[in-house]
Amino acid sequence: MTQIDVTFLGTTAGIPTAKRNHASIYLKYRSENEYCCLLDCGEGTQRQIFTAKLNFMRIDDIFVTHWHADHFAGIFGLMETMNLEQRTRPLNIYGPEADKFVETILELGYASKRYEVVAKPVPFEGSQVTKLIDTPEFSVCSVPAKHGIPAVAYAFVEKDRIKIDKEKTKKLGLPAKGLMYKKLKETGSVVYKGQRIRLADISLIEEGKKVVYSGDTLPCKNVVNLAKHASLLIHDSTFFLEDVFDTQYKHTTFEDVIGIIKEAQVKQAVLTHISRRYRNVEELKEKIKEYPNVKIARDFMTITLK
Repeated sequence: MTQIDVTFLGTTAGIPTAKRNHASIYLKYRSENEYCCLLDCGEGTQRQIFTAKLNFMRIDDIFVTHWHADHFAGIFGLMETMNLEQRTRPLNIYGPEADKFVETILELGYASKRYEVVAKPVPFEGSQVTKLIDTPEFSVCSVPAKHGIPAVAYAFVEKDRIKIDKEKTKKLGLPAKGLMYKKLKETGSVVYKGQRIRLADISLIEEGKKVVYSGDTLPCKNVVNLAKHASLLIHDSTFFLEDVFDTQYKHTTFEDVIGIIKEAQVKQAVLTHISRRYRNVEELKEKIKEYPNVKIARDFMTITLK
């Protein structure tokens, strides 16, 4: 069994509040191995990691949606702490124009790093989905978003897994476990006691989980397409209670997000990047009560996908 834990470290829009820190999400994927990454890294992220009792040294990749300070200003302090804790493993920082901005961050101060910081530029124009990481178990993809400056959305996509159906193997008199099943998955068929056994006859497909994070964006077809049938969509909902707003701010309204959720047919959604103007959480909960698959993000909330 695999599991994805998504912990919200910061859920505010622009300006922090006493209860909402700047944008950041800690994603942990657990299978035979463990993978940890950050989606955005706003100011104060490392303190939020400590409070949430998560392991910042396990982070190998930071995915920045765009270079507004509330989404990246925490990187500098986090890197310094990693250095003080004797990190030697490389740290990859993804984002639009990452080479330019990571170089600037590295030039701040006099501290030298014991580890390599690798800038990974991400395409931010057009509609093409770009695969940034590809492993046997999962991939991480991006697509351009719509925010007035170069911006992208990200998706963590677990690959479908072939599972042996134990009921079917029992009916065929096959052993409960053994090396034959490894060979079966690799070759598609094996011979067992003179009988040809095909993988398709005794297996089922476990659909992979998908987590999509929009970052800051206006309603955007690219994000809708990326989020199709997602297990979890995390979407900008800065303007929560207004039906009409000034588009110069390049964010999404609650009503627009609901439309995106329906169009993309996601299993569940979390609305984040909540403006500080909304102090009454009960008022926000009232707004979503007719949507059972929608939650409002709060700092330190964890969504677990199994």
